[in-house]
Amino acid sequence: MLSRIQSLYLLIAALLAFFSMAFPFWVFTTNTVVLFGDFTSVDGAGMIVSAGSIAGGILSPLTGIVALVTIFLFNKRKLQQTLIVLCFVLFVADLLAGLVGGHFLKQYLETQSTSVSFAPGSGLFMLLPEPIFFWLASLGVKKDEKIATAYKRL
Repeated sequence: MLSRIQSLYLLIAALLAFFSMAFPFWVFTTNTVVLFGDFTSVDGAGMIVSAGSIAGGILSPLTGIVALVTIFLFNKRKLQQTLIVLCFVLFVADLLAGLVGGHFLKQYLETQSTSVSFAPGSGLFMLLPEPIFFWLASLGVKKDEKIATAYKRL
């Protein structure tokens, strides 16, 4: 189970998903520094910004939990493939929630201040390698399926 390479890829992706929650997704600088991340609130910013923050706070750990569960389903390769695809979908939803929330927060801050600068935070950079690890895990599961099918023919 843990000796399979896809287990390592899924574990790394799960850790990235969990650790991305601890760091800001976007960093905005106006008169003060505003950090946008999972479960952060900005007073008066609006419902879309709050929804993006809450969605990111739910989707990040959900991606990590699904990736960890997938590790232990090594005997059920079809289900494992399905869960890896689900991890891809959760990743895309998490990324979109952060991007949309950050975009609307930028619009709100521009109405409050004349000068707004922003930069992606380390939480965003932690999310970006996840699909690569999911893809590599998927390749490992397909390789296992190929080996198992070859043994069945013998």
